[in-house]
Amino acid sequence: MNILSTAIESAHATSEVSQGVTLFFTFYLVAMIFCLALEEKLHAKKSLIVGLFAVGALIIGTTFHIIPFGAMMLPGGHAIEIPVYIPAIDWGVIAIIVGSSVFVDVTSRSGLFTWIAVKLTKASKGDPQTLLWLYGIMTVVFSAVLNNVTAMIIVGSLTAVSLGKLERTDKLLGFLLIEGLLTNIGGLLTLISSVPNIIVGNAAGISFLTFFVKASPYVFAATLLTIWMGAKVFKIKRLTTPEERETALTKVNSFDENDGIESAGFFWFGTLMLVAFIGVIATASVMPFVRDLGMGYVALAFALIMLIRFKNEVDQFYKAVDWDLIGFFMALFVVINVLEHAQVLALIGKGLSVIIGDVENALGTGALLVSAAGFSSVTDNIPLAAMLAKILGSTGTPGESPLWWAVIFGANLGGNLTPIGSASTLVAVTIIHKYKLPMSFGGFVVKAIPYALIQIALATAYVLIFLR
Repeated sequence: MNILSTAIESAHATSEVSQGVTLFFTFYLVAMIFCLALEEKLHAKKSLIVGLFAVGALIIGTTFHIIPFGAMMLPGGHAIEIPVYIPAIDWGVIAIIVGSSVFVDVTSRSGLFTWIAVKLTKASKGDPQTLLWLYGIMTVVFSAVLNNVTAMIIVGSLTAVSLGKLERTDKLLGFLLIEGLLTNIGGLLTLISSVPNIIVGNAAGISFLTFFVKASPYVFAATLLTIWMGAKVFKIKRLTTPEERETALTKVNSFDENDGIESAGFFWFGTLMLVAFIGVIATASVMPFVRDLGMGYVALAFALIMLIRFKNEVDQFYKAVDWDLIGFFMALFVVINVLEHAQVLALIGKGLSVIIGDVENALGTGALLVSAAGFSSVTDNIPLAAMLAKILGSTGTPGESPLWWAVIFGANLGGNLTPIGSASTLVAVTIIHKYKLPMSFGGFVVKAIPYALIQIALATAYVLIFLR
């Protein structure tokens, strides 16, 4: 009998929850996922949708007497009353998202990101294919260092400007689609590149450096393959005649990378802080004291340091935080906590054990990756990652198991199958529509699915061969 089966039997043995209650909350979960998939049709933000489900889950869970209430005992015998939904939230993850969002927004005021983008455009000398490679690589790097949505907004906007000046707007659709797909590949590069990485990585105990070392070979190969395919499919070719190259070079030279830099001192300070931020995050798991405080502390600390520059208007930067995402995330943790008490996770664990098999094997791991990708293509990948991380963690899955990586790769890459699979692909489609380019839901799927299937197949082979 495998570890998963043992844990499930143990959970059932100690639980007083009836099967009817478990099945009710299972359908409750399905209803929530269905509503998230219909977010656009419902004309409601995901935070409101999941928030309402959290409210319902708490009152129904209380009615069924499955939620534990009572005072928490602190060291020294002191009792403290905390609302049951407060400890259900992973505040470390919330701190990382809030701190990173504010830090990135303040740093962008230095002109650093625009400076990098214009420098890369000049480096292409106006050649469309070279520009595609440079923007593609920049998308991956930005997605890894920042977050997918921010990266897509920055890169997509600059791409439109660059191609407009080069009079190559006929290639804009191809550029934006490829960049949208690359955000989810770049989101695999580091532990903090995407929310699923944070959830699963923390649950598995994967350090920042370990995550980077194991994920980077795949990201490198998938990036090259995606850009190469994009250049072929959208016929983005190199300039062939001397006249074409000379004209393009003249246009590129009109770009001024210093336009967005208001203060040279703040520009260099922002550069230094970005390097320091990445460095501290990368070594947080081994730094004395900092490793106890966690990455959330690091993100918030750097955000506050950067805010000193705008100390009289810090409230303006709080608007940069995606409060819809924060509200959604907090509500989701509450729902999952109630589902855990209702033994829904144990029930899902049974299904997971069927996919994985009695013994951890290549077929089960590959099936888990593909299943995770398919699921995350029709709804937000955050609930998927949170749910599977909770299940794998509760079953004692070792941190070095490829099952964790199957969830990570599947949850990220599934976002490339449909425009609602991830927030960044949805942003890419939004930018495409902004420039009045034709792109329907079905059109995105038709164009994106060849890339997504190859990326998922490559990820499956990589996890099975190199991460076992």
